[in-house]
Amino acid sequence: MQINHLHLHVADVGRAAAFYKRAFGLREHVWHEDVLFLRDDAGMDLALAPGAPGELPGWFHFGFRLESPQAVRDLHARLTGDGVTMRAPLSEEPDFVWFRCEDPDGHNIEVYWEP
Repeated sequence: MQINHLHLHVADVGRAAAFYKRAFGLREHVWHEDVLFLRDDAGMDLALAPGAPGELPGWFHFGFRLESPQAVRDLHARLTGDGVTMRAPLSEEPDFVWFRCEDPDGHNIEVYWEP
């Protein structure tokens, strides 16, 4: 058994979908009424529902694990170049390379690699 989806409220479903498609390669899977489900190659679904993003504790985040340290560096450079807000700078340790950024609704996203 594994977790297979995350449901977020977003101010604009189209804007949020464009961000997750561009930044993380998710693709449109299915609409259920006004909720759009994006899916990755592993079958993880991200549900984007219209509504006011809720107040979450500052520590709350979700993450994308990438295949290599260089993939994390490359995505950090691309997102920084796109003007995406960074919450934690690129950090490199021997067994952990990571950064945190925000989506257009202020959700905290960790991007990382670990062996």
